[in-house]
Amino acid sequence: MAGLELLSDQGYRVDGRKASELRKVQARMGVFVQADGSAYIEQGNTKALAVVYGPHEMRGSRSRTRHDRAVINCQYSMATFSTAERKRRPHGDRKSTEMSLHLKQTFEAAVMTQLYPRSQIDIYVKILQSDGGNYSVCVNAATLAVIDAGIPMRDYVCACTVGFVDETPLSDLCYAEESGGVSSLALALLPRGGQIALLQMDARLHQDHLEALIEAAMTACKGVSKVLDEVVRQHLQEISLLSRD
Repeated sequence: MAGLELLSDQGYRVDGRKASELRKVQARMGVFVQADGSAYIEQGNTKALAVVYGPHEMRGSRSRTRHDRAVINCQYSMATFSTAERKRRPHGDRKSTEMSLHLKQTFEAAVMTQLYPRSQIDIYVKILQSDGGNYSVCVNAATLAVIDAGIPMRDYVCACTVGFVDETPLSDLCYAEESGGVSSLALALLPRGGQIALLQMDARLHQDHLEALIEAAMTACKGVSKVLDEVVRQHLQEISLLSRD
């Protein structure tokens, strides 16, 4: 797919959005009663489910225990039906392992693990439908699930994938844009303090474009944080109404 097809002369993208426009975000918290925290999110056509257990006692090897903080365990997976390709997706494949590590690094920067020494927090995220920005959508879903579990965080951690086409940064890439040869990066941000939790690049990018892309990604993340904040407030209102009844 050529660059001109990804951005029209009028400034519209393949799905009709403007360059800095985010995909529509819909989310729900507390979707599973059995888990300590859970959330479901739709960001455009990408859909993800996140479940959190803990903090609880360490499981498995005791050598992983940290006496001054909790250990965060993350597991990423994709449903077999999440893409047009119907192929088996084992949990231990390279992409899933890499994504799990990125999620772990992201939430270690956001969760106040020092409050739970010698314990473990498990975060499981599954992509139900994939249409670009999988890492970002997983971060946003997991953030809501961690909040639902009542685990203190330094701030919301919000993520967005951005790309560069025709000297123009594009925010919140869909699959057509990601697969169109766009130079892209994924960024996770703690928006209140402007702290970058993770920055991931899968392709080469000229250094002259890097600053503009990071700025676009940070702006997009701040936009996502407003949406997530609204979801949390709405969830709390629903809980308070139920408790009154």
